[in-house]
Amino acid sequence: MNGDEQLLRGRVYGHDHDDPDPGPRACQTYATLVGGPLDGLLLDITRWRQEEIDDGAALSTELGQFPGGRALYDPRPGEPRTPGPGVSCRFYYSGDTP
Repeated sequence: MNGDEQLLRGRVYGHDHDDPDPGPRACQTYATLVGGPLDGLLLDITRWRQEEIDDGAALSTELGQFPGGRALYDPRPGEPRTPGPGVSCRFYYSGDTP
């Protein structure tokens, strides 16, 4: 794991890199991002509807194939999800888009 990967692991997507508390909040629900440029980050899905979770996410990043583009992450069909706060599911990297 390089320094950038170590910096990202366990942080919440969208929190500033210099946030004094970049980790998860106890009352929130998260998806773990697996693979790709945002590997190891947590995505806050607390207020997402089931359909939104099923659709996955296109997340803005400077770290992907297209700087300023989006990294695409999707859940795997049939993979179990845990209801309630904490890490509920995983979103897997499926590519980049400009």
